[in-house]
Amino acid sequence: MQLKTIRITNFKCVRDSGQFNLDAHITCLVGKNESGKTAILQAIEKINPLKPKKPIFDALEYPRSMLTEFQESEVEKHGLETTWELSDDDVASVESIVGEKVLKSRSVTIKRGYYDSTYWTIQIDEGKAFANLLESSELFEEERAAIQKSGSAKAAIELLTTKSKPDEQGGTAISEREQAVLSKLQALGKEQTFWQSVVDILNCRVPKVVYFSEYMRMPGQVSLSDLESRPNAKEEPGNQVFLALLGMIGQDLASLKSLTTFEHLQGQLEAASNKITRDIFRYWSQNRSLRVQFRFEQGLPGDTPPFNSGYVMRTRIENTRHGVTTSFDERSSGFVWFFSFLVWFSQIKKTYGESLIILLDEPGLALHAKAQSDLLRYFEEQLAPKYQVVYSTHSPFMVDPSNLLRVRTVEDVYNEGKASFDDSNDLGTKVGDDVLSTDRDTLFPLQASLGYEITQTLFVGEHTLLVEGPSEVLYLPWFSRKLEAMNRTGLDRRWVITPCGGIDKIPAFLSLFGGQKLHIATLVDFASGQKGQIDRIRRNKLLQDGHVFTADAICGQSEADVEDIIGRRSYIAIVNECYGLKAKQSLPAKKPANAPVRVVKEVEEHFRTIAITGDEFDHFRPSEFLTQKGTAYTPEGLDSALERFEKLFQDLNSLLPK
Repeated sequence: MQLKTIRITNFKCVRDSGQFNLDAHITCLVGKNESGKTAILQAIEKINPLKPKKPIFDALEYPRSMLTEFQESEVEKHGLETTWELSDDDVASVESIVGEKVLKSRSVTIKRGYYDSTYWTIQIDEGKAFANLLESSELFEEERAAIQKSGSAKAAIELLTTKSKPDEQGGTAISEREQAVLSKLQALGKEQTFWQSVVDILNCRVPKVVYFSEYMRMPGQVSLSDLESRPNAKEEPGNQVFLALLGMIGQDLASLKSLTTFEHLQGQLEAASNKITRDIFRYWSQNRSLRVQFRFEQGLPGDTPPFNSGYVMRTRIENTRHGVTTSFDERSSGFVWFFSFLVWFSQIKKTYGESLIILLDEPGLALHAKAQSDLLRYFEEQLAPKYQVVYSTHSPFMVDPSNLLRVRTVEDVYNEGKASFDDSNDLGTKVGDDVLSTDRDTLFPLQASLGYEITQTLFVGEHTLLVEGPSEVLYLPWFSRKLEAMNRTGLDRRWVITPCGGIDKIPAFLSLFGGQKLHIATLVDFASGQKGQIDRIRRNKLLQDGHVFTADAICGQSEADVEDIIGRRSYIAIVNECYGLKAKQSLPAKKPANAPVRVVKEVEEHFRTIAITGDEFDHFRPSEFLTQKGTAYTPEGLDSALERFEKLFQDLNSLLPK
């Protein structure tokens, strides 16, 4: 059975969540603190909890503002309405009992509420189920026809019950074949409908719902005598994880204390240690030099009570790089959470199989951003193929930007348009399928996740050439294609040209993306006063030696931009034609004596001295013009420009692996 939709009403801070859809694999509930995410998960758990409590919905879980009204009314109140889609196995289970074509729809609705009320809505064909029962029986034809004529299970029970009553001679008119049919019909229960049989079948197939919170962290050491002696100690979240660990090694408290053979116990502990180590470090990229150790030993008198006597189970983490072990309790909270979850879930799936819905409340909250990404990968690879997962978060790194349709927003809604004394202002927690919420705090994790993803995808290749602006993104490919058309060396296609918006932003880009193990080179302009910035880029440990190219060195002049690599003669020819400059408006063929060193600055000053209606000089426009003209276009003086670009491309290509 696959959970399709949920609607929660009158539960804690939720008055009416509204109906929302669940993804077939992973659903992410995003909302700020105190928005009601935990309440939503706690309500979902009541579908079919691992350890059901009576009542499933407690009166004190009703919204406190309406608790008096609840206590004064005996009217049943639903807290949870869910719709499900039956699988082929579900249908086969039903058909094995009531026959084929009885189910009119694969959609099922289940409502659970206060006063332990549960209601099912299933569309079935009672007449078809009745006919299937008679068809599968060993009745003679005339017997089958008579029972079929009664029209329903209830009427058939009355008919056969009458026939089964003894006559005056003590005999009965019912045959053994009819008695067998009567027994099957009576097994339908007091409702005397096949509908109840279908409910009973499917009720056993509703997945168990498991809830794991941020607080379920296994302690690093556990005293067995303390765990056994303290009331309700086994129900504490951390100890539940510890008991799951014992289950992994095939033990419980009693059997563990009764073990008398060291090698047998040590073998079990080492097997569990190896399994957990493998599972964790398949998805834990923060430090791969760690190894899990489990120890079962007597407490020492000098230890802190209750670990100073009796048997104590200790979990330690070995750092193989430094050759030391530390207590599990001293590890980072993120590592402890991830470890605890893997231990707990390994035992849960061992016990209950794949018929599970997994609820995770703020998973990996203490994990580093990269580790949260590893956790999402674990969800995708290990959980999603077999289970439905619903988790809550307010971290942008726990939102998968490639699967935004899985996101549901959770907001505590207050209607500010009404009078403040009106209790109807408080609409409670709402869950929305539409990720485009109007609440900025709710949207922040989504916006941050998308922003991070967009910046990551700027680097779409393993080898990145970082340039200052968008003009280079057009100039470099044009000159590369021009050279290739002449059977000369162009820029290797493995280089991905990426603009960063200026020389001052290059260090930030290198810091942000250097951790992606990308091969990065830079081509930068050089102006007076920028030597310090260039030196800092060259000293950046994220760049290899020889990976910084400056326009001044390529052109052999004190200051230069990419336009100077093109050369003054070619560039002013492009600008004159691009802007349609003629006669006195055009740039002169000979460079004026007082003109700036950089040709771009010369062009800027020229445009300020002439009147061009509706036009201002734009650095990007000449590059766009050149691209539109195509490689057949050959401005004046292009030969020297081609030589400079070819030498640049040869140097860049030499940095690539052969």
